[in-house]
Amino acid sequence: MAGYIIVGIVAYLIGSISFSVIISKKMAGFDVREKGSGNAGATNMLRSVGKKAAILTLIGDALKGVVAISFAILVGAIAKNLDKALLVQIAGIAVVVGHTFPIFFQFKGGKGVATSLGVVLMTNWKIGLICLVFALVLMALTRMVSMGSVGAAILFPILVLFMKTNYTIDEGSSYFIYSIILAVIVAFNHRSNIKRILNGTENKLSFKK
Repeated sequence: MAGYIIVGIVAYLIGSISFSVIISKKMAGFDVREKGSGNAGATNMLRSVGKKAAILTLIGDALKGVVAISFAILVGAIAKNLDKALLVQIAGIAVVVGHTFPIFFQFKGGKGVATSLGVVLMTNWKIGLICLVFALVLMALTRMVSMGSVGAAILFPILVLFMKTNYTIDEGSSYFIYSIILAVIVAFNHRSNIKRILNGTENKLSFKK
């Protein structure tokens, strides 16, 4: 039990490192949460700080997911008596929760999309790539990042339901509930965006800055 708790805590703390806040303060002299949508994520960084800052944030947030899952895999390799798949699932959920509610930054974080991408790519790279391409296509067609993000989140558990192989740890049968939890977290974090999409008032992506 201690091993699962340690993985959960470490993954949560990794997720709590808010690169958008750190980078915006360093590059622009302000907390990105005080600008634009108030979200600590790559999209608001793009609109409030610029492309370079957004790219750095996107990479950093995705790497949080990669590092958290890598840590879970390492613990699973050392502690032979622990369920390796469960360790990965705990780490995946905890790092996204940490990104959303970072203890180091007043529990006000991002929506978990990039971090979830890192997690999914580490869990099953084929599913991760399919979700990424699907999200990018939706974003290109609608020019709404939120549409691509929510669409990919919904697609994730559907793919897990049908793709039972190529998982980093174990087979895919135990990952379905885990995938639903991640999808719900991302969708819940986009609840205001979903309302605006339905109302036709959602902001569209612009690369003018």
